[in-house]
Amino acid sequence: MSTWEKGPDCATFNSAYLAYNLSPGDSQVFPHRDIAMIVSLSKSFHFEAAHDLPTFPVDHKCRRLHGHSFRFDVHVEGDVDPAKGYLIDYGDIKKAVDPLVKQLDHYYLNEIEGLSNPTSEMIAVWLWNKIKPSLPLLSRIVVHETCTSMCEYRGK
Repeated sequence: MSTWEKGPDCATFNSAYLAYNLSPGDSQVFPHRDIAMIVSLSKSFHFEAAHDLPTFPVDHKCRRLHGHSFRFDVHVEGDVDPAKGYLIDYGDIKKAVDPLVKQLDHYYLNEIEGLSNPTSEMIAVWLWNKIKPSLPLLSRIVVHETCTSMCEYRGK
């Protein structure tokens, strides 16, 4: 029995209320093991890159070489580990994604394998395919090409 269950005033709490009544040194970090917690976390990354979009009409501005300050959000989703009180360490997301940021940052995207037509949609799919094997909890990628234009990909 944990310290929070032994406390004299715990009976007054609604069972859904998170009453952290832990004593110093108590090893139980997440006292409500019976409450399922599914969460979605996200971490943002950015890179600067140039591209042109070869499938656009010849006279379209995006057909010409241009650049963006890209941002993308990596979302993970799953059950919180009751023993730890968290889903995943944000550092694990960073570890999975940083090599890709280095591959993209200050490069011409069209020359990167798999990105010959680097639309936001294709960048999102490319990121998903690179990240998913090392980050199984990945639930979506959101690519922000500009501050007002974005693409969300959920792996389907």
